[in-house]
Amino acid sequence: MRILIVDDHILFREGLVGLLNGQPDTHVIGQAGSVQEATALAHELQPDLVLMDFGLPDGTGLDATKAILAIRPETKIVFLTMHEDDERLFEAIRTGAKGYLLKNVHATTLLTFLRGVDRGEAALTPTMTSKLLNEFARLTEPPKQGSSEFEALSTRELQVLKQLKKGATNREIAEQLFISENTVKNHVRNILTKLGLQNRRQAANYFGSKG
Repeated sequence: MRILIVDDHILFREGLVGLLNGQPDTHVIGQAGSVQEATALAHELQPDLVLMDFGLPDGTGLDATKAILAIRPETKIVFLTMHEDDERLFEAIRTGAKGYLLKNVHATTLLTFLRGVDRGEAALTPTMTSKLLNEFARLTEPPKQGSSEFEALSTRELQVLKQLKKGATNREIAEQLFISENTVKNHVRNILTKLGLQNRRQAANYFGSKG
């Protein structure tokens, strides 16, 4: 596997390089510390797999994933991050990632997962798989009669809706919730669709009258 590492911590990247280049079947062909660098190197080096951090100086791993898959859809992207919250996991998989692992994973486990991804498997621990299955079940569950409209919204969407009530911009919401502006836009679009509303102002007023 020809691997590109995307992480803004140089020491962590170097540790991964030592681990991966010490294996007979993996080779690190490049390192990037930002969305811009990751996109440029992915285009130039054509990696088989990208190990992606979530937080980057000029955006998020989601931004980098979208950009890389737009120019090279066959590239397999696995998130390797400190963030364990459900919403980041869901967003990563929705964006096209083939796995989501935490940085406290053992080296042998990481290598096993990466080899599995190369064979077409997903790099997900049982805990992460359970979270995804629970979310899928929640999304596909028919709405309960007489239930509140807000039950259709995810926890993150409710957080975004509360910020909309305050009149916050997408940038302000992104900074407050530590997510990208594109992710905020996606949440706002989902909120409007689920609540049958046309714009942000209606969403803010709706929350004020119902919430």
